[in-house]
Amino acid sequence: MAGRSVVAGVGHYLPERVVPNSEFEKTLDTTDEWIKTRSGIERRHFAAEDETTSDLATKAAEAALADAGLTADDIDAIVLATSTADLTFPSAATMVQARLGMTKGFAFDVQAVCAGFVFALSNANALIVSGQANRVLVIGAETFSRIMDWTDRSTCVLFGDGAGALVLEAQDGTGTADDRGILATDLNSDGRFKDLLYVDGGVSTQSTGHLRMQGNQVFRHAVEKLTKTAETALERAGLSSSDVDWIVPHQANIRIIQGTAKKMNLPMKNVVVTVQDHGNTSAASIPLALSVGKQRGQIKTGDLIVTEAIGGGLAWGAVVLRW
Repeated sequence: MAGRSVVAGVGHYLPERVVPNSEFEKTLDTTDEWIKTRSGIERRHFAAEDETTSDLATKAAEAALADAGLTADDIDAIVLATSTADLTFPSAATMVQARLGMTKGFAFDVQAVCAGFVFALSNANALIVSGQANRVLVIGAETFSRIMDWTDRSTCVLFGDGAGALVLEAQDGTGTADDRGILATDLNSDGRFKDLLYVDGGVSTQSTGHLRMQGNQVFRHAVEKLTKTAETALERAGLSSSDVDWIVPHQANIRIIQGTAKKMNLPMKNVVVTVQDHGNTSAASIPLALSVGKQRGQIKTGDLIVTEAIGGGLAWGAVVLRW
């Protein structure tokens, strides 16, 4: 017997305000066609003025709990991936904990930018496998609209707000790749690439800052590193790309998604794509895509899924799981 972290439920939340590409034509030297051609994005959601990251996260968490048929009393821990928490401290995760009415266990944030959910999922898996928790609520939530430079057409058109969540629970497995649950993970970072994607402000410098990105350089690193981390995680699980039912990638750019799938020798029909509807929601993009993929009827029990992401740091990683 082997302990596995199995997905018991999934859910997501998107703010009400939908922003089509055409809205940027009013203030920027850009067009709907230009944005679609370079990113695949057609629209995104922006949080309301009084709507915070923890608000989005709480609603996604409630949806995931409902999907699992569980309540906050059944959860032992919350791991929340975000780079846009409401406050410097306490963590957004503890705010979600309070709003859910969860009075036991523990909650904390993980910050790995767009790779945040992969890092959070790996940490949650470790908590379960080590016996420190039986059920963990894993959330990715962002309000990236709050850190955009609205004069920079190369970045502000790419990002959106949203949240997604999974409930992971401990189940016994056989220790083989046929088990449901997380089968392998791979995490990486390299701080030498900080200047490729960062926010030029923060608490220590007493400034808010805006997102800055060298898009061409990020693209070059993304396809190479995402392919390698996915292959490494598959190898650790004793599997190969031919075993994969679905790639559920970080939804940053359709060309990165296509390039990674091609390098893994998988057709786009085996890729869950939501970037056209939501833009890049950073740490929220993978759980959001998993939730939408399940709603669409794409993802089914027993499917083998590879999910991978890269973000500022640079930080990148992959998780192989059987749904």
